[in-house]
Amino acid sequence: MNPASPTGIAVLIGTVNSALLAVLAAVWVRNYREFGSTLLLGLVGFSAVLLVENLVSIAFFFANMRTLYAMDPLVGRVVLAMSVLELLAVSLLTYATLK
Repeated sequence: MNPASPTGIAVLIGTVNSALLAVLAAVWVRNYREFGSTLLLGLVGFSAVLLVENLVSIAFFFANMRTLYAMDPLVGRVVLAMSVLELLAVSLLTYATLK
């Protein structure tokens, strides 16, 4: 996989998303232990599901490089665009949470 390809950039963004989601999960778990709010428990579940999705997609890219994602440039660009949108959403959520 070429790191400068849309797929390579999507893997990098997926890694950044995973790191941000891990930070969010840690903050929300800490807050849940302190406050016991069911909203925080829901946020922990939300971050856990998105974290698993990102880790599976990263593993999928590395394990199956002869798939549609790796071979079709259009699909690679679409996956990259979706990763960028997720990065924007997770970044805004991380900013708001840490503020």
